[in-house]
Amino acid sequence: MNVLANLGYLVSISLFVIGLKLLSSPRTARRGNRLSSVGMLIAVVATLVEREIVDFKLIIAGLVIGGFLGVLAAVRVKMTAMPQMVGLLNASGGGASALVALAQFLDNPGVVDTVFQATIAITLWIGMITFTGSVLAFAKLQGWTKEGPAVLPGHKLLNALMLLSILVMIVVHTINPSSPGLPILIVIFAVSSVLGITLVLPIGGADMPVVISLLNSYSGMAAAASGFVINNYVLIVSGTLVGVSGLILTNIMCKAMNRSLTNVLFGAVGGEVAVAAAGARKAVKGYTAQDAAVTMINAHSIIVVPGYGLAVAQAQYILHETEEFLRKKGIKVLFAIHPVAGRMPGHMNVLLAEANVSYDLLKDLDEINPEFKNTDVVLVVGANDVINPAAREKGNPLSGMPILNVDDARSVIIIKRSLKPGFAGVDNPLFYDPKTLMVFADAREALVEILAALKQSV
Repeated sequence: MNVLANLGYLVSISLFVIGLKLLSSPRTARRGNRLSSVGMLIAVVATLVEREIVDFKLIIAGLVIGGFLGVLAAVRVKMTAMPQMVGLLNASGGGASALVALAQFLDNPGVVDTVFQATIAITLWIGMITFTGSVLAFAKLQGWTKEGPAVLPGHKLLNALMLLSILVMIVVHTINPSSPGLPILIVIFAVSSVLGITLVLPIGGADMPVVISLLNSYSGMAAAASGFVINNYVLIVSGTLVGVSGLILTNIMCKAMNRSLTNVLFGAVGGEVAVAAAGARKAVKGYTAQDAAVTMINAHSIIVVPGYGLAVAQAQYILHETEEFLRKKGIKVLFAIHPVAGRMPGHMNVLLAEANVSYDLLKDLDEINPEFKNTDVVLVVGANDVINPAAREKGNPLSGMPILNVDDARSVIIIKRSLKPGFAGVDNPLFYDPKTLMVFADAREALVEILAALKQSV
């Protein structure tokens, strides 16, 4: 039985590694997801075989209920709600790991093994920070609580004291797990829960992609720690893969915003600057969808820059239809994807993939930036901070952030509801550039009108 289980573990781990590699490209991401799902199923079966679990009633019930909820969420959750879904999945992973650790402690009274007791305390710590932090991130994204930063008085000192107290309690429990035993674990459980909330509370909407990827990393580390608790190799390896890949992604996101992780966790982007920037706004002429269509039909090359407004309007399908029409007319069309566009890592890639936009047309920041100066028209749909030239100036929240060099193009069309600044609260000088056509409208409605005007013009 153990040989069969270990073989299953080896296969599932291999599928996890291959799946993770495939997830690094939009072209192969779906295949990577499928392989990883198969790997997880094999890991579950191998664990049941290894532990010789005979009563499968609860296991089957869990698989049926969990599978049904997963399929339901995959079918019904809108693209705008995908970051919230990821937040809930992170919360589920962290909470499950913490409960596994607590259950193992209760099922094994009197065990004095140092590694066992240390990993129980560590799993509770990371798991509960992940759970409460992810639930709060979900609430912010869902609009159930203030999305912007909410800074408590002395929150840095408060977080530092809670973190220090948790580390001290982990050491005390590891050295002497029998006294006080369960009470100290409950305190670690409670303090970690509060710490998860206070860590996410001061983080504003602009930083949510970074927070989501970081919490994803936490959930992986919690799973790896729980793997040590129950002595399960596949959980250790898969958790480590998620934890490390999440940290790498978090680092990529921070670089894309030109911010350190410390700055994201302890800074508060978006509050007062938005008010200050609002007073600097000027009047700007609004153009019609017909004006935009005339500009586009006479272009030889167009770059489309999608943003969160595209997701809100659910305009990805009409955008794809517009792109196909333009390409049939011999116009070169590409999509510029900024790493932090949207509300989670890869949000725009997922959104456009849903509409069946060809992966070959999706270009990342470094690849597309040299192309703007040779481009006739840039069509911006719902993006703001990622195209804001103010990032090249000093003294504002966007300073130093790598942006898409949209202002290098010959003409710019921006579809946006208003002149309201982005998450960072910095007014965008591109709105007032003479070569910019501002189309004030819902993204989907504007694109429908643009496509209709394009068809009439030929």
